[in-house]
Amino acid sequence: MKTRDIIMIIGASLIAGTAGAATYLLTGSDSIPASAEAVKDFDAARYMGKWYEIARFDFKFEKDLALVTADYSENPDGSIKVVNSGYNTEKEQWQSAVGKAVFAKTSDIGMLKVSFFGPFYSGYNVVAIDKEYKYAMVFGKNLNYLWLLSREKTMPKAVIENYLEIAANAGYDLSRLVWTAQ
Repeated sequence: MKTRDIIMIIGASLIAGTAGAATYLLTGSDSIPASAEAVKDFDAARYMGKWYEIARFDFKFEKDLALVTADYSENPDGSIKVVNSGYNTEKEQWQSAVGKAVFAKTSDIGMLKVSFFGPFYSGYNVVAIDKEYKYAMVFGKNLNYLWLLSREKTMPKAVIENYLEIAANAGYDLSRLVWTAQ
């Protein structure tokens, strides 16, 4: 094999690898912690509307936020519009972020990908929900993201205990929970 042929093969391999990495970064992965499973028989239409954040694992985009809500509605293209809002207690001002969610698999599985930053997606997995769609627990792509959500500004103690047991069994460090002031 000639040097030129070897260079062409290496170049083609690098291009293919770069294209694959770019596709992965742009579309995201079907990311859910290995120890978790998304809700089956998920009903997206019933999930739409306003949810109050009861607790979360804190991260930079939600730091110092109180009165946090998430509002979900269907976009014309079938994706889901996500509007997260909260009051920043340090800056003394409201802030919000608008994103888009799409199903990672099929619409009857609560495994979605959400993006607030252009073409980059991250896992958003509904892993527990009651049959009335009043209370939900969401895991992110790994054990660093966790949310407890309610249609009301509170959540019954029994529901919280059940959801926290599920989270602990999935490997979450519950000492990291931040209880959201509503």
